Amino acid sequence: MSEEDLVLREWSAPAVAASALATPGFTQATFETFAKPLEIKAAVTPAVRERARDLVGRKYRSRGYMVGQSQPSLPGAEPVTLTALKGEEVIGTLSVRFDGDAGLAADAVFADELAAMRESGHKLCECTQFAIDGDEASRHVQLNLFQAAYLAAYRLRGARTLVVEVNPRHVGFYRRMLGFKICSGERMNPRVNAPAVLMSLDFCWAQQQLARYAGQPALARVARNLFPCFQSVLEERRMLEALARDIGSVH
Repeated sequence: MSEEDLVLREWSAPAVAASALATPGFTQATFETFAKPLEIKAAVTPAVRERARDLVGRKYRSRGYMVGQSQPSLPGAEPVTLTALKGEEVIGTLSVRFDGDAGLAADAVFADELAAMRESGHKLCECTQFAIDGDEASRHVQLNLFQAAYLAAYRLRGARTLVVEVNPRHVGFYRRMLGFKICSGERMNPRVNAPAVLMSLDFCWAQQQLARYAGQPALARVARNLFPCFQSVLEERRMLEALARDIGSVH
């Protein structure tokens, strides 16, 4: 069995289990993860945003990353902070920042690449501050947060291209399993004191993959990516409605 097959089998297993446990009638994007309730929501209160920041700080420090400047304060609209909740506990978080006059955090390291993308007409956003607490069902949590980021950025705010700063050891995973493209060579990211590579994802392509495969984890080896492990069209619609209530839409 190839390394790619092993990754697909390992990552599709939690999605298969979650799919088998799913029941109708969920609201506000509530899903079952190994029989324990998980809720994906935007952090709209200071208390929840603070718990998300605390989680990021703990996980970054545990990996030896610098924390203080990992999310620089930029003028303009605040990023959308997404959270995975079990009850009141934040067990995962991911933030989406939208491009504007002040640019993106990634401009500090990859200004030339991002300038070229803007010149080509890309409407950009970036994902930052990703952290998951513990290992329990972490793959399922990660996929749900990523799907929520896609919905918030593409479906609600009209972004077309997602950029991320990826540690070089994870580049292969993002490229093969999620369809990201490599946009730069390796550079040092002083915000976290770690190497990074700029990668991008075309949201239109991601939408096509979700429409074709989402909610069918058994097809992961057919698709050769992880899009079959994402929530189904029905569950995605519920997640989108919940996010629209929390953050609204300008698209």
